[in-house]
Amino acid sequence: MGSIRRSKTKRRTRDLDQVHQDLSSKASVQKLSNQPLDENKPGLGQYYCIECAKYFETDFAKTVHRRGKNHKRRVRMLKEQPYSQAEADAASGLGVEKYMKFVQTYEHKKEKDAQEMQKIESEMVTE
Repeated sequence: MGSIRRSKTKRRTRDLDQVHQDLSSKASVQKLSNQPLDENKPGLGQYYCIECAKYFETDFAKTVHRRGKNHKRRVRMLKEQPYSQAEADAASGLGVEKYMKFVQTYEHKKEKDAQEMQKIESEMVTE
C-alpha cells in the first residue's frame, strides 16, 4: 500500500486552474520560459512545458512530448475557462443573482468583441 500512495503523489502535476493562472499573463509565461539554471531540475530547468508543468532533459524530448497525445489533451482542456468560486456558489444556490449579473456582463463583452472583429474584417476586405 505504501508504494502505491508514494507513486500517486510522485507523479502529481499542477492542476488545470493553476496552469491556467500561469498562462493568464505574458510576464508569467516569459518567466517560466526563461528560468535560471538549476542543478536540481532535469535539463538544468531549461526545457519546461508550461501547459503540462513538466521539465525535460533535452529539447528533443520536449519536442517529442509536444507532439504527443497527453500534451494535446492537456492543451485542449486548458482552452476551457476554469470554474470560479462564484460558479460554485451559484450551483449550490448561494449568490445566484451576483453570478447572473457576471454572466450578463461577460456575454455583453463577448458580443462587443465579436462586433469589433467583424468591423476589422470588413475594413480589411475593403482595402
